[in-house]
Amino acid sequence: MDDATDTLDPLAVAERWMDDGRDVAVATVVETWGSAPRPVGSHLVIDAEGNFHGSVSGGCVEGAVITEAFDVIGSGEPRMLEFGVADETAWRVGLSCGGRIRVYLERLG
Repeated sequence: MDDATDTLDPLAVAERWMDDGRDVAVATVVETWGSAPRPVGSHLVIDAEGNFHGSVSGGCVEGAVITEAFDVIGSGEPRMLEFGVADETAWRVGLSCGGRIRVYLERLG
């Protein structure tokens, strides 16, 4: 991505990508508990080629969200994802700090 894109809101980037004919999904933090790296309302946009912009957490959580986005783009079916220490995958995806987040993932367009 160019430097101009890096300063844009993720939803503006998603709109530009859609205007370019790309298939796009958006992940939105809808709920947090405890220590969470990003606030409710944070966005990560992903296209079908694996390009992404924005942030919903950091570390391996974003990798997991991007992987799920490919399925959502393909199927058109939205998903609610939850990451946290109560989940056995928490350590693997990087939320060992005690927080939990819920992320809604949907295809745009």
